Amino acid sequence: MSILDQHWFSNISHPSRYIGNEINSIRKDPKKTEVSIALVFPDIYEIGMSHLGLKILYHILNSHHWLAAERVFSPWIDLEKELRSNQIPITTQESGRALLSFDIIGFSLQHELSYSNVLNILDLAGILLLAKERKDEDPLIIAGGPACFNPEPVAEIFDVIVIGDGETATLELCQVVREAKQRNISGKRELLSQLCHIKGVYIPSFFRIHYSPEGPVNGIEPLVPDYNVVKKAILPDINDYPFPLHQIVPFMELIHDRIAIEIARGCTRGCRFCQAGMIYRPVRERNPESILEKAEKALRFTGYEDLSLLSLSSGDYSCIEPLLKALMDRQSSEKVAVSLPSLRVDSLSPSSIEQIKRVRKTGFTLAPEAGNNRLRGIINKGLTQKNILETAQEVYGAGWNLIKLYFMIGLPFEEERDLQDIIDLAKQVASLGGKKGKRAKLNVSISTFVPKSHTPFMWTPQISIEESKRRIQLIREGLKGSRVRVKWNQPELSWLEGVFSRGDRRLTKALIEAWKLGAKFDAWTQHLKMDIWEEAFTRTKLDPCFYLHRERSPDEIMPWDHIISGVTKSFLETEWKRAQQGKPTPDCRDKCLECGVCDHITVDPILFRNWDFSSNRKKPLLEPAILPSKRYRFTFSKLNHARYLSHLELVRVFIRAFRRAGLSLVYSRGFHPMPKISFGCALPVGTESMQETVDIEVIERLDIPSIKATINQQLPVGITVTAIEEVSPNKKRANLKESHFIITLNGVELKEEDLEGFLKSDFFPVVKINKKGKQEINARPLVRSMSLISPNKIRLALKHAAGPELKPAEIVRSVFSLKDYSANDINVLKIKQILG
Repeated sequence: MSILDQHWFSNISHPSRYIGNEINSIRKDPKKTEVSIALVFPDIYEIGMSHLGLKILYHILNSHHWLAAERVFSPWIDLEKELRSNQIPITTQESGRALLSFDIIGFSLQHELSYSNVLNILDLAGILLLAKERKDEDPLIIAGGPACFNPEPVAEIFDVIVIGDGETATLELCQVVREAKQRNISGKRELLSQLCHIKGVYIPSFFRIHYSPEGPVNGIEPLVPDYNVVKKAILPDINDYPFPLHQIVPFMELIHDRIAIEIARGCTRGCRFCQAGMIYRPVRERNPESILEKAEKALRFTGYEDLSLLSLSSGDYSCIEPLLKALMDRQSSEKVAVSLPSLRVDSLSPSSIEQIKRVRKTGFTLAPEAGNNRLRGIINKGLTQKNILETAQEVYGAGWNLIKLYFMIGLPFEEERDLQDIIDLAKQVASLGGKKGKRAKLNVSISTFVPKSHTPFMWTPQISIEESKRRIQLIREGLKGSRVRVKWNQPELSWLEGVFSRGDRRLTKALIEAWKLGAKFDAWTQHLKMDIWEEAFTRTKLDPCFYLHRERSPDEIMPWDHIISGVTKSFLETEWKRAQQGKPTPDCRDKCLECGVCDHITVDPILFRNWDFSSNRKKPLLEPAILPSKRYRFTFSKLNHARYLSHLELVRVFIRAFRRAGLSLVYSRGFHPMPKISFGCALPVGTESMQETVDIEVIERLDIPSIKATINQQLPVGITVTAIEEVSPNKKRANLKESHFIITLNGVELKEEDLEGFLKSDFFPVVKINKKGKQEINARPLVRSMSLISPNKIRLALKHAAGPELKPAEIVRSVFSLKDYSANDINVLKIKQILG
């Protein structure tokens, strides 16, 4: 039985996380595929589904007929509790199959704080945690993602770790597994011996690590001939690989709820603190014509109204200004807002700002990182105070009321005056927002610097939790009373991240011990339990300070020295020395700096500098004039698992379905244009309905039979449009007068005398409990009629009027004295509504 059909499921928070069947999700028959892979994101759904890498892999793998890729996310605490207490294994979104039935289970490791969730998911799947303890018939457990560039703290958990770009390496890995199955190879050792020949594939069990008595690694011993190091997998040209256009459209709102188009991969600015800027080299830009085409199709296939141009530094894209203009020319009439989530201050021009605000003002986050030019020179962040202040002035002047500034504390060679300079810079920026009488705001975010592998700062110590708190408090005190709102990352999070960022294999036992003690969701401030981690380190006799606060020598063997990012250790050491001298290093777009990544034959920067849209550009779509609109009423049903959608989720489902169907929706005017759509009363989550309505306004007259068929193709399973009628635009929205329900209760026999007593009464108090507390409501005037169809089935007609209302289940439980009866066992079906 699916977890969706368990009697307790309706009590789970945010049930739409788990119901699957989203638009554009792919469901394959396991009997018709040869290899299956479960793609696991070790965090909750709304975070995992925001990640573009997961979407890319999902669609690339599923584009092959012989391969089935399905998704898995960390269950939230309430669902995990039910799974464990009912001994139900964790399952995939698509088929609801247990993970043990898959050939491969692949984890996305985006950061070190997800490691305890990895263990939790393996345990929920019934899989042993350590690779050496698992059997040949168990699934192949693999991982990929940026955290894998130092894989050692979790190396003993995984059979295989993919280093670098995952598109080709993961597909090649699946192909080898396919061939092994065809040849009936059942031994995992033989399979691993074949997989190690794939570029970017790291087999941890093929290396033995040696340690000196003092603690550091003093040897990395290869155990297989001709397999001494692992070079990262790299896509020479991202234009040669497919990009997902039919991206999955979730029901619930995501952390980043928009279409993301990767416009470039890699960055050449050379910020010395930035691991991504080193490990994703070189910069490879996507063809701008391809971006335009992919954006247009992805928006059409998903119905999204927000588009994000994604890269490590979106403003550095060579032809960002003409690209933005072309995008907005095409999409502004469709009310699509464009955002650039990763902006360098010096890459943002006034014309780009003007283009971004054409539909609505998306957020602006600027990252000075440090408060003055001196420290920015040390970290090679080529910005000046003048750049920052001029950009802030332009953004505020263009009408934005909020800017976010991002700073780090604990950077190498940071001094006390640098903290004061953060305060001063924030105040200067805030003052710019008030020159025209606006109530402009400024948010300042502070995080503690964590040294990462494969960067020039990997040899530096990290500051302590106490010192982080002191520096954060100093900045907070300095900005008290200003219009600046200060936010900060919990220093304990950075502490734990720092331990694992530069740790070795010995940390695996501490990780497992912490998980056994209850560690999970460590990236969540409210769930990180420092006492658990301190106890785990004590029990395993490991000192976290050894990994955090010790300055390393460039001569020391690092735990990740056999993992080759392409950037040579000698280049990183040179950059470390230049940082000590405060010397900047230029961007390598114009001149190669010999970092080691490019061979200038197959791997080289790919840029689109001199590109002109004028020769082959489509004509801009014109903003429609204000015309008399047409109004239509859609009647629809919401049944089966669709009952778990909240009202806001239902609204999003319809708006995106209308956009995918090509309806010319009428939008409101103003700061944040919204489609003119009006629903009836919100149904409680878990209630089914055979009759709901939504009114919409459109520009053109609809062909009702054709549109009905088209819309139903765009709606998820469980939601069906049953009728469409045109209504006068001048007619007031009909109010809901009555709702009629059939209510079924499992495992109980209802008493006729209870019902008679209720119907004869004039006053029947029901206590309603909500966020505001307890409220006593007289249920009798709300009930038009109520009758027993059978001993466990009721027909109920409710009246709707101004004032407080009660849910059908609340009334039934009170009338029949079922206070101890679980709401999970009450099935509510709305069969009819009467409009007035």
